[in-house]
Amino acid sequence: MPGIINSLLGKIVPSAPSMAQEQIIDNYIKDFENSQKRRDMLIGEKYYDNENDIKQRKMYKYIDGQKVEDTERPNNKLSHGYSNLLVDEKVSYLLGTSPKITADDEEFQKKLIEILDYKFDDKLQEIGVEASNKGIAWLQPYINSKGEIKFRKHESEQIIPIYKDSTKEELEALIRFYYVETYEGIKKTDVKKVEYWTKDTVSYYTNYKGSLIPDIEAPGEGDPIGHFLVNGAYQSWGKVPFIPFRNNSREKNDLTYFKDLVDDYDKNTSDTSNTLDDIARFIFVLKNYGGTDLAEFLNDLKLYKVVKVDDDGGVDKLSPDVNVDAVEKHLDRLKKDIYTFGKGVDKDTDRFGNSPSGVALKFLYAALDLKSDQMERKFKNAFDELFWFIAEYLKIVNKVTYDYKTAKVTFVRNMLINTSDTIKNVNESQGIVSKKTLLENHPFVEDVTEELLRLEEEEKVNLPFKDKIPTEDGGVNEE
Repeated sequence: MPGIINSLLGKIVPSAPSMAQEQIIDNYIKDFENSQKRRDMLIGEKYYDNENDIKQRKMYKYIDGQKVEDTERPNNKLSHGYSNLLVDEKVSYLLGTSPKITADDEEFQKKLIEILDYKFDDKLQEIGVEASNKGIAWLQPYINSKGEIKFRKHESEQIIPIYKDSTKEELEALIRFYYVETYEGIKKTDVKKVEYWTKDTVSYYTNYKGSLIPDIEAPGEGDPIGHFLVNGAYQSWGKVPFIPFRNNSREKNDLTYFKDLVDDYDKNTSDTSNTLDDIARFIFVLKNYGGTDLAEFLNDLKLYKVVKVDDDGGVDKLSPDVNVDAVEKHLDRLKKDIYTFGKGVDKDTDRFGNSPSGVALKFLYAALDLKSDQMERKFKNAFDELFWFIAEYLKIVNKVTYDYKTAKVTFVRNMLINTSDTIKNVNESQGIVSKKTLLENHPFVEDVTEELLRLEEEEKVNLPFKDKIPTEDGGVNEE
């Protein structure tokens, strides 16, 4: 029985009956499904999709003392996608440009770049969004039927990590659970599937009448098996094959720090919209009305545009007032706070002018840098594990050993720049730093190696005409 299960069983009071592995796993799942951590993950995903809490708001009224939903009053539900905006901004800023992969061993570096190609770059951005919305993202390395290493991103709300200790640096085991749609006769139902991963094996379970049982339809037919197949035989990584990409040290999602502000923004804009709709719904004040009932009054007003009243009678109308200035000031303050505590770049600011300098831009991006620093540190740790799995894969498949510790990842941030200032600084640095460094910092250069080759070609073309002065008849004179 796996070590984590043994250690858990050892903590149970001796007089109590021992729990089976399936019972312990099921308890883990039930606790996680009811946890605030998982609820926060799902809320983060909803707000990223602009399904804010305001979408669920209902209006009520009282009839005979009973509270019932009012379906006649205006109930505008204005949901603002600030979460989507701030998350995409951070992911694009930190991961929009492919990170640079290097290693001391050139052959190992070449293999890493080949494996971590443009498709992985796309997956990395998905991981960034997942971690931002849910506090953590999980990547599973595996070897497919063609003998290639691939990577699968899993939904974080389906993953329960079990760590060796409180440092959370090494996994002892991991539980993944999810639901599949199936039919029981003619009835469609969702069936819970469970995977239990250790450093050596994976066990598959299914829920049957409220209890977990070995899944005989899964690989292994109910028995634990290795992590992958090589030459028809199951092998294992020797490590739980899941890599955590944490959003920050506390595994909190970005929404944690500005959700209340967005909710207030949604509420106030929706309430204002409702009030504007209500302006067209006048409240009539009747004095000495000469009719028999209110229905007759509304009918006369609609058909004849007149209302009959007795002596000294009259009809007044009341309509709601909107304090536009107060609403606008409150919304402006909320918007500013959302960008402040969401650590985004408020590009509406007019403090820096139309063409801010490099120093002003760095100040503008300061909060986003702070937020990105936290993710970058955690993602670098994740890449260390990623390099380990790739090195292990190359040892298994190609029988070649590489030192994964020599590999390094460098993230390239996509900050707006003042092009004129940058070019000026590059020109003023000639003769002080190398040509390669100048090209690396020039805003027009995307590939330094290619640009160096182009410069060499231009020098070769211009070389025959060096130190020669053209004459009027098209010839040249030697100096």
